[in-house]
Amino acid sequence: MKMSYIAVCFALLLLFGEAQVSTAVTCSPMELSTCANAIISSSPPTATCCSKLKEQRSCLCQYVKNPNLQKFINSPNARKVASTCGSPFPNC
Repeated sequence: MKMSYIAVCFALLLLFGEAQVSTAVTCSPMELSTCANAIISSSPPTATCCSKLKEQRSCLCQYVKNPNLQKFINSPNARKVASTCGSPFPNC
């Protein structure tokens, strides 16, 4: 019984480890280019924009610190787009 418990725990550990590896995101601000129109013109974000925004969410704090991106990322429209997509900005 003890051996099967250890085997199950080991299997779960392997599965959990693989899930973390497969969800790694490469931070690339260009991935958010589909959101540019929504941010600049206040138009509703597209499904692609929302998908990319959710994918890049863990990178947003990094983008906020980039002087070239700050004016777009910190804009009220960018936060509105993120909120509309159901992916509010993290507290950086």
